[in-house]
Amino acid sequence: MMKSRRIVVLLMIFAQQGFAQSLHFKTTLMNNTDMFRGLSVVDDSVVWASGKNGVVLNSVNGGRTWVYVNVKGFEKLDFRSLYAMNARKAVIANAGSPAYIMRTKDGGGSWDVAYTNGDTNAFIDGIDFWNEQDGIAYGDALNGRMLLLKTSDGGKTWREMKKQSRPMLEQGEASFAASGTGIRCYGKYQVIISTGGKVSRLFVSNDRGETWTDYKPPVMQGENSAGIFSLAFASEADGMIVGGDYLKNTVAENHAFYTRDGGKTWSKPGTTPGGQRECVEYIGPGVLVASGVTGMDVSHDGGASWMAVAEQKDFAVVRKARKGKLVVAAGKGKIASITQE
Repeated sequence: MMKSRRIVVLLMIFAQQGFAQSLHFKTTLMNNTDMFRGLSVVDDSVVWASGKNGVVLNSVNGGRTWVYVNVKGFEKLDFRSLYAMNARKAVIANAGSPAYIMRTKDGGGSWDVAYTNGDTNAFIDGIDFWNEQDGIAYGDALNGRMLLLKTSDGGKTWREMKKQSRPMLEQGEASFAASGTGIRCYGKYQVIISTGGKVSRLFVSNDRGETWTDYKPPVMQGENSAGIFSLAFASEADGMIVGGDYLKNTVAENHAFYTRDGGKTWSKPGTTPGGQRECVEYIGPGVLVASGVTGMDVSHDGGASWMAVAEQKDFAVVRKARKGKLVVAAGKGKIASITQE
């Protein structure tokens, strides 16, 4: 009996290894200076990326070639949040204060400032949209409440949501603008937001942010550098969170959990990602990729078990096309497309 059980376990390990190696990477951009954390994949052709030094890139051929710009007058900003509507229109936001949201309608040739907040505590952590017109941005607490902004004109203008719609955050509770995936819009009305730091929670709204329910996954927290960094849901029930502590980014404990009931309860994977992870993304039915500067992992069972993807480090963010199959990863000085076999 023990022998047969051992054979089954070995077969499962070999199968997982095969799954891990079924991801194939093609580097489409490489340099030694930029750090890309903003990434938006519209379809199998249109891709945008953004990051430090006011850099914004876009491609109209699936990432084979890139147009590279520095946002004029904002060259010192780190644009970690990015949402692209198409090849011409995109919205970006920087991490830090003053906080800016900017919009282009000509493929990045020129940018308009759509929102400014000069509060020293202003810090935008992410942006997402339900459609090309209606979107939401969130950030760290201002006067004890989460910063929440909405647009209904494709990012041309943004308005701060009313006070009672902005969740109260606890002392030391903030968010991480690590990959722009601490916020996700689903369907016509749902939005999910993660926080971290001294307290780490998941906030869920089914009415575009007017009211909220909060959940407390058992993720690592209690330090300003720890908590949930990214979330992804395949349905109202099935979801995944990843994170950890960016000051202890090789620690692989209490940093990844999956849910099968919409966040009410959470389970720890049988095998976990190999360290702190900044992004998690569904790239196929039940197939998830988690990425961070220390490595990348793949799951083929909805997050219940993970296997390291060999020799793939320094990717801060992975995104799948909203309309299509293209998967792109970006991070420390490089961008790559990912295919599955």
